[in-house]
Amino acid sequence: MLIWAKTTPSVPIISCAWEQRKFLSMTKTYSGLTYSPDDISDDGTLVLRSSNVQNGSIVHADDVYVNNKVANSKNVEIRDVIVVVRNGSRNLIGKHALINKKMKNTVIGAFMTGLRGQNGKFINVLLDTNEFKREIQKSLGATINQITGKDFKMMRFDVPKNTEEEKIGEVFDRINKVIAANQSKLDQFKELKKLLMEKIFSQQWRFKGFTDPWEQRKFGEVIVLVGGGTPAKNNFKYWNGDISWLSSQEIKSKYIGSSTYYITKEGLDNSSARLISPGRLLIVVRSGILARRFPISISTEYVAINQDIKALIFDEKKIVLDFMFSQLQYLEPFILRSIVKSGTTVQSVNLPDFKKMIIEIPLISEQKTIGQLFKIFDDLIAANQRRLDQLKALKKYLMQNMFV
Repeated sequence: MLIWAKTTPSVPIISCAWEQRKFLSMTKTYSGLTYSPDDISDDGTLVLRSSNVQNGSIVHADDVYVNNKVANSKNVEIRDVIVVVRNGSRNLIGKHALINKKMKNTVIGAFMTGLRGQNGKFINVLLDTNEFKREIQKSLGATINQITGKDFKMMRFDVPKNTEEEKIGEVFDRINKVIAANQSKLDQFKELKKLLMEKIFSQQWRFKGFTDPWEQRKFGEVIVLVGGGTPAKNNFKYWNGDISWLSSQEIKSKYIGSSTYYITKEGLDNSSARLISPGRLLIVVRSGILARRFPISISTEYVAINQDIKALIFDEKKIVLDFMFSQLQYLEPFILRSIVKSGTTVQSVNLPDFKKMIIEIPLISEQKTIGQLFKIFDDLIAANQRRLDQLKALKKYLMQNMFV
């Protein structure tokens, strides 16, 4: 018989009411290793730090090893959970991962805490709950972002009996493994695409049958930039129509056809907003996002754009859409480094310099081949991203309904 109680989840796995328990009655803590630069060596004992914890898994990023004689902390064991307990960024506090395989000669760093209990998989799940996130917020101070041993001692959670703990831990462990595998696959596709872009657009690699040199042109010689604008926001006749109106915040994915805001034909006619046809490249030329990325999208419907976006107009008999999209992605580091300028509030593209930027254009047949290759990669990346998002949404749903 199912027993419902105030602390019973709405998606129960087995029929037991939950009870509140002290966190440290379920697990023990151990501290990380403090070391000096002189202790670092080329091999020896691996020290797991914040950078080694990504997306709930252990990754080998900028690994640090110390002399074995220095490593006097506990070695991590399988089913331990390691947690970031101190960091300059508040958002990284509480980041954690389950040790799911034996790791020889491995300890955790000074700003980490290890958790070791009978059911590490369930402990790992608890650290994903909103309850734990709320406990973290209680721990963060005005100057030091840290979860202390005292904070762990004060934490209490609603938990089921041991049998249900095991089942819940196992369910989420499997979900986490599937998410991690899909994240790894997605990262590999992105890295492979990046490598191909570097080799192809530098012309180190050419497709069989193509040997003609690429033509060098200034960007503004072959592509026209068309800007937009914003209808008066205090005139209700201009808004809530049927024309998608794009701002820089909506240039996020490769394809875009709808928007958060819509304008009327009257709003379009009485402003500097421009109607852009489907199949046009759209770039962001003014936004804080330009400090990190150079957003590019392709319109799939007729859309209006505001003043922070430029549409690229070119002769489609001479330039292939997917080829130019990919070349601009390849040029992103150069654009961010050399053409984006910082203003008093936001970054912007220096349009005169952008128009002088040199691009290289092969024959139309080679453009089509290159464009098709990267379109396949973009479609694969998008499909894998959708699957990853669905898995994360499933996990979120289960977390929200199993833990109250």
